[in-house]
Amino acid sequence: MTTSVRTEMAPALPPPRRSAGALHWVRTNLFATPTDIVLTILGALFLIWSVPLLAEFLLTKAVWPGGTVEECRAIEAGACWAYIGARINFFIYGFYPMDEYWRPNVVFALAAILIVPLAMPKAPFKVVNALLFFVALPIVTVVLLGGGSFGLRPIPTDQWGGLLVTLIISYVAILGSLPLGILLALGRQSNLPVIRTLCIAFIELWRAVPLITVLFMASIMLPLFLPQGTSIDKLLRALVGVTLFASAYMAEVIRGGLQAIPRGQYEAGASLGLGYWQRMGFIVLPQALKHVIPGIVNIFIALFKDTSLVSIVGIFDLLNTIQAGTSDTNWFAPNQAVTGYLFAALIYWVFCFSMSRYSMFMERRLNTGHKR
Repeated sequence: MTTSVRTEMAPALPPPRRSAGALHWVRTNLFATPTDIVLTILGALFLIWSVPLLAEFLLTKAVWPGGTVEECRAIEAGACWAYIGARINFFIYGFYPMDEYWRPNVVFALAAILIVPLAMPKAPFKVVNALLFFVALPIVTVVLLGGGSFGLRPIPTDQWGGLLVTLIISYVAILGSLPLGILLALGRQSNLPVIRTLCIAFIELWRAVPLITVLFMASIMLPLFLPQGTSIDKLLRALVGVTLFASAYMAEVIRGGLQAIPRGQYEAGASLGLGYWQRMGFIVLPQALKHVIPGIVNIFIALFKDTSLVSIVGIFDLLNTIQAGTSDTNWFAPNQAVTGYLFAALIYWVFCFSMSRYSMFMERRLNTGHKR
């Protein structure tokens, strides 16, 4: 039996390559393959060319609020932010009376106060918070903005506009399309032929037509079928049309989540003696909705952007107020329209990006049953 004993130290090995940190991310995502290297170089060259031009137009040569229209008309002038500052009230409130701005401001403040704790998972009094946001806030909004009671001056919806109308349409459509979509998805899977057929017909009908057609029907064609002297508020017609349109798409997304749940979950609920609505409310729907969070938020984001289509039927949402503002001869300048549309794009991006990031946060928080 022979043994071997090392008589000299082993040579030092190089340190292990880093598997985390910025250097590893750059190596893995930007320079992993020759194709990635070429695309990274081309992207860097594009940024080197475009970023200074954008910074020059948006910042260094821009005319900031407080500037004059003559400065915006200069040949070397960039974005005319002074025009946005001068017309900001119109972009936010539309034709709402200036002496009544406190009413939409109260609505904005209440919405912000209620939505922040509602979005925080660990905030207390969730049930009360949800009831205030989903039930009390719409009532307060109608009373405050419409007036006609509690001594408030009546203000017709024709004078509402700007970002105020965009947020109202988005809020109502999101609030209404989710429960309607859930009911339609459950009805489409019902064992009762009548309910299943009606839900399928509703979903396929609304998904077969574009939203602009729905808005035209609600705003132009619907009054033709009403009795003489009967009229429905234009904003209300748009709210109903957008909500029903979004609910059809929401139903298909939720149906996909329901089909992803194993059959054993349904059978487990039945073995516990739970009724249909108990099984759905406590076992199936929570899991199904968790699976389709990206699809639901995707519909919310698309819905928020699609509210700009109501401008075609004469409702002064954010986009329509900006389009109307371009005809203001007092602020006519070469970059007036471009600045207005950039401002609208920024508003849409802020809200859509916020919804996207929050959905990612909720996905990570609710992803407790799967290893990432």
